[in-house]
Amino acid sequence: MIDTVTGSGPVPFAVQLKALLDREVHYQPKLSGLRLIEGANDNGLRMTARLREFEVKDLLSLTRFFGFCSETFSLAVSLLDRFLSVMKIQPKHLSCVGLCCFYIAVKSSEEERNVPLANDLIRITQNRFTVSDMMRMEKIVMEKLYWKVKAPTALHFLRLFHSQVQAQLDSDGRKLLSLDRLEAQLKACHCSFVFSKIKPSLLALALLSLEAQEQHDAEHAEKIAEAMKSLQQQLSIRDGDLVCVRELVGKCLVEYATTKFSKPNGQRLRWIISGRTQRQLKPSYYKIAHLPTIPETAC
Repeated sequence: MIDTVTGSGPVPFAVQLKALLDREVHYQPKLSGLRLIEGANDNGLRMTARLREFEVKDLLSLTRFFGFCSETFSLAVSLLDRFLSVMKIQPKHLSCVGLCCFYIAVKSSEEERNVPLANDLIRITQNRFTVSDMMRMEKIVMEKLYWKVKAPTALHFLRLFHSQVQAQLDSDGRKLLSLDRLEAQLKACHCSFVFSKIKPSLLALALLSLEAQEQHDAEHAEKIAEAMKSLQQQLSIRDGDLVCVRELVGKCLVEYATTKFSKPNGQRLRWIISGRTQRQLKPSYYKIAHLPTIPETAC
């Protein structure tokens, strides 16, 4: 888990925020590596932003298939982006790298009894590499990331910011900003390469800011606006940067809601599972036809 300050009582918001910000800078993908991916030609020989996005969408569907938590998916994306930014891999190796990052995240975030066997993951995703291949790749990923797995993700910041805003609202006001909806929106953003280059803290603030902007409850609008301004000041984020990322988030969410985007390659989703894995899965995860949708209203 993320290192936190321990004590006899609740940890103050400022202390939690500082702990995350101090670690954030050490877990960012290498910007120069991301730019190489962004500028690569889609000729099947080099890693591209489009291939990365396809892989992340597969990991999101796989997360939902097993019913894993949001933290597992966010961590898997963080590991993948960090690795891709420091290693020039061939497209044919991407599925192995992606599944290894996912497996590392699962083992780090989920209960041990819920962690599937590597062989089951390979069978389910219909990949052609072996367990030995996957174990070798996992070792490479861990070595290139200096065995630093537990990165402070945008999800950690989003949850912290959301709780801080909620603490300043009354019971009615707390119903306006749904954390479930915000987390679903964050997953959609993870599927877009552009957000790999943005700091997790800024992405989380932009998501919350956009959601707050779309609330039209006059009674609580001022309180929410004050809370958001306070967060922005504590993060030392400029207005222009926040507006820019917020616009990117809004565009991403519109694109994610389209049918073309939310239904990936059906062939890749006809996963094969063993009897053992089938007995462990919940009935609702047997068939996954599309990526999860974002809730329209607060629960």
